[in-house]
Amino acid sequence: MSDLRLVIFDVDGTLIDSQAEIVAAMTLAFAGEGIAMPDRNAVLSIVGLSLDEAFMRLCPDADAAGRGRLVAGYKDAFAGLRTQDKELGPLFPGARAALEVLQAQDHTLLAVATGKSRRGLDKALERHGLTGVFHSEQVSDHHPSKPNPSMILTALNETGVSPQAAVMLGDTTFDMDMGRAAGVRTIGVSWGYHPADDLRPDILIHDFAALPDAVDQLTGSSS
Repeated sequence: MSDLRLVIFDVDGTLIDSQAEIVAAMTLAFAGEGIAMPDRNAVLSIVGLSLDEAFMRLCPDADAAGRGRLVAGYKDAFAGLRTQDKELGPLFPGARAALEVLQAQDHTLLAVATGKSRRGLDKALERHGLTGVFHSEQVSDHHPSKPNPSMILTALNETGVSPQAAVMLGDTTFDMDMGRAAGVRTIGVSWGYHPADDLRPDILIHDFAALPDAVDQLTGSSS
């Protein structure tokens, strides 16, 4: 197992451009509670967190019951949007090709660490034909919210890969902080929902075509 390496992907804002469906679901959730939704930048700033943590940040003055209703309203709205015949969350350009390059390498394993629920991740992977691509899938149902390192540590344990041979790819400071807390190297993407200048990753990439080389640089291993 010592020759294996692990590439851990965030989903929303990294692999999938989910902002349209996230903002739409948030709009419906807040409307259901009859309260004003924070602006778009504030909503996108919490992408990647678990829903409980996200609404604590967006609505610090709301009580637990109110936040619970917002969480439920968001989940219902998100599920409802997914039943419509429209593509609100496309893969970012180059994502599929980069996954295929890494997947073809015998010594490279792929994982997901996402703030999505199990149901949400399953739907997203199915929609994009990515079911079965990842060797470890960590979701918010079973872990503390990012940046707690629990998801990465579990992925490392499940795959038998050491932290030194793993990288975390993400678009938010939550992803980068989670990676550092778990002792893995970090790759930031400039196309996501947090300003690239805030990420402070080991390597920042501006295109998915740069990902395989970045992984090689950080793990000291190539195909």
